[in-house]
Amino acid sequence: MSSTVSDADTRHDLDELLAVAEEAARAAAAELTARAGDLEALRIATKTTATDPVSEADVAAEEAIRAVLARRVPDDGIVGEEGDDVHGTTGRRWIVDPLDGTVNYLYGIPQWCVSVACEGLVGVVYDPNREELFAGAADGRATLNGRDLPRRSAPDGGLGHALVATGFGYDAEVRRVQARIVDRLLPRVRDIRRAGAAALDVCWLAAGRSDAYFEYGVKAWDTAAGEVLAASVGLETVRLEPYDGLPAGTMIVPPALRDELLAIVGPQD
Repeated sequence: MSSTVSDADTRHDLDELLAVAEEAARAAAAELTARAGDLEALRIATKTTATDPVSEADVAAEEAIRAVLARRVPDDGIVGEEGDDVHGTTGRRWIVDPLDGTVNYLYGIPQWCVSVACEGLVGVVYDPNREELFAGAADGRATLNGRDLPRRSAPDGGLGHALVATGFGYDAEVRRVQARIVDRLLPRVRDIRRAGAAALDVCWLAAGRSDAYFEYGVKAWDTAAGEVLAASVGLETVRLEPYDGLPAGTMIVPPALRDELLAIVGPQD
């Protein structure tokens, strides 16, 4: 009986966190869609390099997320791409990306999203362009617009039949190393996709729209929500160590593809 009660309590807690994450993601998306296409009003600046932009929309969207979190879970910690970290007292930490795919957003390419995760517990990624809400929870739930996502496995034929998603950094020297990785990988897989929004890359992998994902230089807020979803459909997250000037990265794969893909995209002897 006690185990049943505990399971019910856990599910209720996760349901509450999922509701908070969804509300925050939709609030941020409202800010973004209201500003989309109005480049003069966006007040674009740059971050790590001259080609790494941040806009007024990014900041407004994160403020919307933080307002929801302050109201719903005021004692939790927060890590966000555009704002200062908040050290909470509950042991829970929210990791948020108010606009993943900023370059796409600024160019009018409909491949961007909002990512909100309560670290290790729940993750929500909302794509307002397609009205798709991906949600995952630590109890094994993974849904797209409320419909369960099936478990994922490696494609028949293994890596040679895999569609692999990736992304590239903003620094020119990092890109040179990434180009060498692509040169090694492309002849060994079905094809490579670079869509420009890591959070969506991971969710699309979980939904069966690709077969594996890796990227160097991604931050926690890029993949935290998607990793919850990915784990729930049987995918494995691997941390990629820095090498040859590449920053640390993340790889998410069906376990059967892990070693073969890592041997290609990881450090070379």
